[in-house]
Amino acid sequence: MASITISLPDAAKDWIDEQVRSGEYASAGEYMSALVLQERVRQGEELSLEEVRQLVKASRASGIGTKTIDELFAEAERIVETRKARRA
Repeated sequence: MASITISLPDAAKDWIDEQVRSGEYASAGEYMSALVLQERVRQGEELSLEEVRQLVKASRASGIGTKTIDELFAEAERIVETRKARRA
């Protein structure tokens, strides 16, 4: 595994630390890896079988969601509209 050193604004570092404290991520590195993977998927990059396995493992570990199907669809629609607005 490779290492990099980055500089972030204090607010960004605080945000990452909070994500780790919430228990959603084991470390800042895991959080950053998740962000990179999400961006690769967003850009349509094809993932390796191992990366897909990691996504499935993480989704199973996150547990059962509490949102209703209507809430999930509403959130998806908001995301689509946000992305459309960014492209306009």
